[in-house]
Amino acid sequence: MKLRKRVRKEAAALVTIKDISKACGVSPSTVSKVLNGYTDISKETVDSVFRAAEQMGYTPNGAARMLKTNRSSSLGVLFVDEMQSGLRHEYFSAMLSSLKDEAERHGYDVTFISRNLGGRPMSYLEHCRYRKCDGVVIACVDFSDPAVTDLMRSEIPVVTVDYLFDQRGAVVSDNVQGMRQLVEYVISMGHRDIAYIHGEMTSVTRNRLAGFYRACESHGIAVPDEFVRPARFHDPATSGRITGELLEARRVPTCILYPDDICVLGGRSELESRGLSIPEDISVAGYDGALLSRALRPPLTTVRQDTDTLGKRAAEILIEAIEHPRTYLPRQELIGAALVPGGTVRRLQ
Repeated sequence: MKLRKRVRKEAAALVTIKDISKACGVSPSTVSKVLNGYTDISKETVDSVFRAAEQMGYTPNGAARMLKTNRSSSLGVLFVDEMQSGLRHEYFSAMLSSLKDEAERHGYDVTFISRNLGGRPMSYLEHCRYRKCDGVVIACVDFSDPAVTDLMRSEIPVVTVDYLFDQRGAVVSDNVQGMRQLVEYVISMGHRDIAYIHGEMTSVTRNRLAGFYRACESHGIAVPDEFVRPARFHDPATSGRITGELLEARRVPTCILYPDDICVLGGRSELESRGLSIPEDISVAGYDGALLSRALRPPLTTVRQDTDTLGKRAAEILIEAIEHPRTYLPRQELIGAALVPGGTVRRLQ
């Protein structure tokens, strides 16, 4: 058994681009283009080449490819989560999983970038250069951090997620429209006293606030300042505390919107401690469309973000910037989100 595995492994290592071209009936140059991510090849040919490469066990020679192209075939990911949830954060873990799948499909590895390497402090830019990253995807960081700004202004191709930076590619979830859809739905259910507990004041929060206020204004709803309260993303404890403060205010909302689905848990706990039921006594809604939202009873009303497309397009745009520097033009792509009506918003009479 071990001998057979070794033979298969050695055979796979001998598979060349010429072998794949013969199997697919196309030229070696076409196979090379497909494996290197060129976009001027038909989808049928691309699928055929990748299928043959997988079946034949083709593995590109990374060292040879680096010598030939002056690229390492490595993409860096800069991801800093202040709440320490790391890849347990469903939105980012799903997005990064999609990014990784697409990167690997194009022959790239993914490595995480930090300010520490083996106990030795270094800047993000130094780490990228040390790892010889061909490009970097930046998500969930403090974009005002000078160390992040230095990386975004460097010679290394960069694509940002949910943030726009001059002359850099970006993929952005449409938080304005997503929040507007959610508020429009809540209003259609008869609510006019709508509170919004939002996350840290990032570009994501600013866009969601714009969508919130636009929807309310379009229906002639004046939102009291005390109905819009700051909290933190992915922090149920803070959202729970602010929920209690809203319930003790002179004017109590009939519906509370939360920064994300996880934060709803904090609000739910506070409401239950006061003997209040969702949605009979008060309505709530989240954001992100996490698996949790469907597990709750009643299912949570929320907005599902398209994490698969966000990650896939981030990888595609970055690889285009790396492989076609002469023709690449930085662009920002807006990825839509979808309302998921659950059972946590009651229709008012």
